[in-house]
Amino acid sequence: MNPRRKKRLLVIIAVLFGIGTSIGLVLYALQENINLFYTPSELIDGKGPNKEKPHIGQKLRIGGMVVPGTVERNEQSLQVSFKLIDTGPLVTVRYQGILPDLFREGQGIVAQGVLVEPNVIEAFEVLAKHDEEYMPAEVAEAVKGIKHEKPKYNLDSDS
Repeated sequence: MNPRRKKRLLVIIAVLFGIGTSIGLVLYALQENINLFYTPSELIDGKGPNKEKPHIGQKLRIGGMVVPGTVERNEQSLQVSFKLIDTGPLVTVRYQGILPDLFREGQGIVAQGVLVEPNVIEAFEVLAKHDEEYMPAEVAEAVKGIKHEKPKYNLDSDS
């Protein structure tokens, strides 16, 4: 191979390596920052046709209704825990901070956080809906087509 072709080949290989490295770094950064939306049922039962469940430590957003009687506040700190429901199982959300003014039992919320146990979210942000008509797009899409029926939960048990 003559020196001119060899030089061109090395330049092409270096450019391809640089592009490949850039794409890899971008994909890695996106993987760390992607937050998937789940409902309590999807979190417990799995999402999609393959029933894929999130892994422990994954960042995610979860939306549902705050179950009446489940809000527990720590007297010594700003730690709050409550349970969320859609039409199926309960999911516990723990949050350290001041909740939004519109946060109430029986209201719809969206929490963003990290999955610490299969049914426990450690939230770093809690958003409450602002009136009876508004519903976040992800929650509206998740509950579209769901028959409104009484949730299957019992406040006397720890489920």
